[in-house]
Amino acid sequence: MLELKNINKNYNKGTVNEHCLFQDFSLRIEDDDFVSVVGSNGSGKTSILNIICGTIPVDKGNIVVNGEDITNKQDFLRHRKIGRVFQDPSKGTCPSMTILENMSLAENKGRPYNLGRGANKAKIQHYQDMLRPLNLGLEDKMHTKVGVLSGGQRQALALLMSTMTPIEFLILDEHTAALDPKTAEIIMELTDKIVHEKKVTTIMVTHNLRYAVQYGNRLIMMHEGKAIMDKSGSEKDQVQVDEIMRVFNQISVECGN
Repeated sequence: MLELKNINKNYNKGTVNEHCLFQDFSLRIEDDDFVSVVGSNGSGKTSILNIICGTIPVDKGNIVVNGEDITNKQDFLRHRKIGRVFQDPSKGTCPSMTILENMSLAENKGRPYNLGRGANKAKIQHYQDMLRPLNLGLEDKMHTKVGVLSGGQRQALALLMSTMTPIEFLILDEHTAALDPKTAEIIMELTDKIVHEKKVTTIMVTHNLRYAVQYGNRLIMMHEGKAIMDKSGSEKDQVQVDEIMRVFNQISVECGN
């Protein structure tokens, strides 16, 4: 279980541009939850992910995972149990290395390298078996540098790599936003398959309202650092895209847009 307790976060503190995003913000994510987070730009969606991952510090409050306070824990230590996929497909892979080398690095996450070969050629067949269900032809390109792959191929590889080692949380930061519609559908289907097969607690920030409604068991809408909508279970199953759009439009009118 993940808990954000009474989080306070100010940006540009001490300047004329100081902005308080979170004030006593609390959020609880249960084990095996698949949470979709939506909201306008600046609502706090990505900041939540960065706070969980340790990319940005909090001014006040606590981040607790399974009873352990990790508020002051360094980000690289947190990432041993966190898999993260970014909006930019290039951020989740190393473009100058081959698929084999990338997958070998991912499988060794959190383990000592010592003196030995970085890529284990004996595992090529195993990696090919992992890639084949994607139906993207990656299993035949093990020695191809990742930098020449398409954005969709790279994102599928990044998603697969992020879950190759045991993790407690999968963080998806608008991971389909840079893809064409057809490829985005493939990535979302793959996401859903991985989440359910590995039973990993997942938080997905997305601007695609249909994906937010279609996938996961919980939907949260953020606005100005607050969760103004939080629906789960059967209540979430009844949510329609039109309902979310009405809330977006109401917020837009209230903000003078």
